[in-house]
Amino acid sequence: MAVNYSTLLKNARLDLVNDYINAGAGAGYIEIATTGHASVLATINLAIPPAPAAASGVLTLTMPQSDSSADNTGTAAEAKIFDSNNLEVIGGLTVGTGSEDIVLDSVSITQTQTVTINTATITHG
Repeated sequence: MAVNYSTLLKNARLDLVNDYINAGAGAGYIEIATTGHASVLATINLAIPPAPAAASGVLTLTMPQSDSSADNTGTAAEAKIFDSNNLEVIGGLTVGTGSEDIVLDSVSITQTQTVTINTATITHG
C-alpha cells in the first residue's frame, strides 16, 4: 500500500522547497545537463522568489527564464536546482519538450545559443 499525503501537506512541503531554492543572497538556479549530469549545458537563474505558493501538489516556477549563452553542446536530459549558495536543493528533474518537469523548445543545445525554459514544475509524489 502506498503512502498518501493530503494536498495541504504536499503544498506545504513544496513551499518549503521553494524557500530552500530562495535561500542565500541571490537567485537560485537550474542546471540543464546531459544524461547522468555528465555535462552541464546551460545554467539558468530563477526569479526571486522562484515560484508562487504551491497548488494542488505542484510547485510551478516562474517562467520563462533563459541562459543567453549555453555552456556546452549536447542533448538535454536532466536538471538540478541549486540555491544561490550552490547547494543542491533538488535533482533528478526530467527535461524535454512535452510534459517533463523542465520544458524547453528543443533538447538539442549548441554551445553559445540561448536556452529558454518555457515551463518548470515540481510535482509532489
